[in-house]
Amino acid sequence: MNVYFLVAAALAFFMGLLHSVMGERFFLVRLLKREPLHHFGDAVYVNRTARIAWHLTTIAWWNAAAILIILSLRSLDQTAFIVARIISNIFLLSGLLSLIGSRGRHLSWVIFLLISLVAWLGTY
Repeated sequence: MNVYFLVAAALAFFMGLLHSVMGERFFLVRLLKREPLHHFGDAVYVNRTARIAWHLTTIAWWNAAAILIILSLRSLDQTAFIVARIISNIFLLSGLLSLIGSRGRHLSWVIFLLISLVAWLGTY
């Protein structure tokens, strides 16, 4: 069993959970109160679309976690190696974007980079 992949999966799942719960509680409520752009549809349509897009991110992270769990239970063949490195790169780029975009204020970059590092270590 590859413990590195399990740790990365747990972090990715945790990140998705925090993203959805905290997003609904602190971010989306404020975001969706603003006046929507009328050429995109009515307020209900715009708000639902924003909420769906927000939670699609969580679903993507949970699927990355599921893939890492499956990889942790298998031997590291070439396909598993490539998939793990792709997942590691996804979280690396997410971490860098979060770090640069928020100028380090949004601490998600720490978790993203940790997931990336642990998934990368799992390939050795």
